[in-house]
Amino acid sequence: MFFFKIFKIEMKVQLYNSLTRSVSPFTPLQNNTVRMYSCGPTVYNHAHIGNMRSFLFADLMQRTLRIVGKYKIIWVMNITNIDDKTIRDSAKGSSAWLPEMGEQSDYPLENLKKLTQYYEKAFLEDIETLGINSTHLSFMPKATDYILQMQDLIRKIVKNGYGYVSQGSVYFDVNAWRQVDVYGKLYKIDFDNFKPGSRVDSDDYEREQVYDFVLWKARKEGEPYWDFEINGENCQGRPGWHIECSVMERELLGLPFDIHTGGVDLKFPHHEDEIAQSKAGYGIDPTAVWCHNEFLEVEGQKMSKSLGNFYTIEDLKKKKISMLDVRYLMLSSHYRSILNFTFNGIKAAGKARKKVQEYIYDLFIPGGDKSADADGIREICFNWLGNDLHTPKVLAELFTFINNNPAKALNQTTKKKLLTFFRELDKIFAVWEINPKQVKQIVIPQNIRKIAEERLQVRKDKDWAKSDELRDKLKALGWAVKDNKDGYELTSI
Repeated sequence: MFFFKIFKIEMKVQLYNSLTRSVSPFTPLQNNTVRMYSCGPTVYNHAHIGNMRSFLFADLMQRTLRIVGKYKIIWVMNITNIDDKTIRDSAKGSSAWLPEMGEQSDYPLENLKKLTQYYEKAFLEDIETLGINSTHLSFMPKATDYILQMQDLIRKIVKNGYGYVSQGSVYFDVNAWRQVDVYGKLYKIDFDNFKPGSRVDSDDYEREQVYDFVLWKARKEGEPYWDFEINGENCQGRPGWHIECSVMERELLGLPFDIHTGGVDLKFPHHEDEIAQSKAGYGIDPTAVWCHNEFLEVEGQKMSKSLGNFYTIEDLKKKKISMLDVRYLMLSSHYRSILNFTFNGIKAAGKARKKVQEYIYDLFIPGGDKSADADGIREICFNWLGNDLHTPKVLAELFTFINNNPAKALNQTTKKKLLTFFRELDKIFAVWEINPKQVKQIVIPQNIRKIAEERLQVRKDKDWAKSDELRDKLKALGWAVKDNKDGYELTSI
């Protein structure tokens, strides 16, 4: 078991494992290195904020393990650039095709490449906007770069007796697999209506349904395809969605690796199928710990375009919403709780984030003679982060400390310790600036200054009606005036 020390107090990193359905101490499989795989985006459109919660959760995980646990992190997030949706939207004549992608080609694979590259670029811009540092990602593999390895795994599964060819497609035999291992390790599956041999070609399907899932999909007219020889037959087509992750995680992390993250919606069928096909072909379970984040709702409802509550990062930017506030809001809820995304919640998050920011600014101001337990608040917050990434408890403890220990009253020794603590904490939260407050120099136009000076004179003359008239004139021109003992202060509005 790995321990890290904070001011001579031993702490443990604990994580909830969806396989065991319990929180338990985390220990890397290989020395001090954590190998982590996160299911990434399907690049057929802009990712919505529900998707972003999953990616932000994975970012929180790797930051906490790196900063609190002092582990070395190898983090892989895949790019799904071949599946039903990318093929549908890149098809010749598709209404989803944008002029920015260029002219459509007569070659389906070329169109697929143009569409997915366009949305991959948009995705990278979105995660950077949300504070996910892409340099923290060790690899971002694309599914189409691993077609040959996927074919090799499929051949192994069929050879081992857990897959079969039918009409040019290859399917995983769930019934055969159930004879040797559990199918339903992550998600309780109702097998009462399961009929052995029933098949599904769709990459995604309802959680209530159990089918032999597709490993390789036979070529359809107008779709991109690859040659695939298996059992003496050339099954032209392309890989199913589930097989992609099994291959990329093995190729880049080895099996078993430490942690696999994703949203709860991926438990079944995607992650359950990953487990089955990896063990059926490679002979080993893919990962030790499965971690899943809960759903995001908008104003208490499931997000959907029909309800008008479907938002992307670009949508929020158009509403002039701070991405720091969005990140703060998402991190203020525990990852295993449903997050209710509301615009009032964003405002409250912004207010809370700025309160901490002002406290940090005040720590740079000299003066004060009081002491506070800086070591203690660091220990408490890092303990909660180590306890299954409990960010709400961290923030609650932080605000209790801030309310009880005004920054301006603290002595320099305490301020220095707290600034060190905030620098560490912000390497995880990434929502604050750990620098002295920069006072912006406001350039006041001459005509505005002239009106303000006139108003100052009429106030001295006790002409209050004229004073109010000039105040309103300044406001109409975009300036607010505040009277003080020295005269007045102007600020732009």
